[in-house]
Amino acid sequence: MYPLLVVYGDNPMAEKFRYGGQAVMEGVMMRGTKTLATVVRRPNGTLAKKVHSLHPIYTGRWRKIPFTRGVIAMLEAMILGMEALFFSTNVALADTETSNTSVSEKDPIKKSLLWLMMLVSLGLAIGLFSILPLFIAKFLIPQQGSLAFNLVESSIRLLIFLVYLWCVSFMPDIRRLFSYHGAEHKTIHAYEAGDELTTANVQKYTTAHARCGTAFLLAVMFIAILMFSVVGKQALWLIITSRILLLPVIAGIAYEITQYGARHMDNIILRWMAAPGLLLQKLTTRQPDDQMVEVAIVSLKAVLIADGIIPDEPEISNSPI
Repeated sequence: MYPLLVVYGDNPMAEKFRYGGQAVMEGVMMRGTKTLATVVRRPNGTLAKKVHSLHPIYTGRWRKIPFTRGVIAMLEAMILGMEALFFSTNVALADTETSNTSVSEKDPIKKSLLWLMMLVSLGLAIGLFSILPLFIAKFLIPQQGSLAFNLVESSIRLLIFLVYLWCVSFMPDIRRLFSYHGAEHKTIHAYEAGDELTTANVQKYTTAHARCGTAFLLAVMFIAILMFSVVGKQALWLIITSRILLLPVIAGIAYEITQYGARHMDNIILRWMAAPGLLLQKLTTRQPDDQMVEVAIVSLKAVLIADGIIPDEPEISNSPI
């Protein structure tokens, strides 16, 4: 889910920050206007919390400029997401009995290794979702750059994406990750509805959210069909290059469309257009238990406190629930 500064009401200068975050291993990361909070449940049942300030690149004026903010948001989701995953993985693997919720956990996994993993994952993602569909389509449709070629290539890309999500959803750790994803969405829904952030209130809401990154990825795939059709018939090396170089452009457009649709869900046409993204979240979210929801609430409250939206609270309890 991508946070966003949006205009609301009759005052075009008034801005409201739309909170968002993502699931991590046994926890939830939430992104505020100037801070990032990651809360993870330790193996002993207590909660570990890490709150830190965001780099100006994630909060400056470039983050508010249409289309540019989509590219920054994509990088933000990758970089900050990996850092939060790094913290959550270390917490989950650490054998600690400490009751301090703000301590830095031991580092079973070194950051250098994590960044190497991110680069490898990025390379595999580009190969699996961009290059492989291109070669399969080239084998099926020799006429490169034609409308039929682009439709087949995009269909193959979407099929690979859906099969990938379906397959990983059977992995126990991924299923728990998807449950924390659902907890994050439910908590954001409750906050946006103005409800008190309690477990009972949060559990009333759906696990699907229009600003989810899953919907964003689906929008990227549909926009790619149109964008790559403009490229036309080119040499294979140029087509491969265009698939990579045009990704930021596609991401910027997809971000604006996704966010605009999320802000106007009362419009029946936009709601109909958002339906595939919401439906796809049945694969990437699952119903969370109360402990998972508690983690998401603590994470969101941490950034709300840092933003001055709610008053500071006593340190969270560390007794297992």
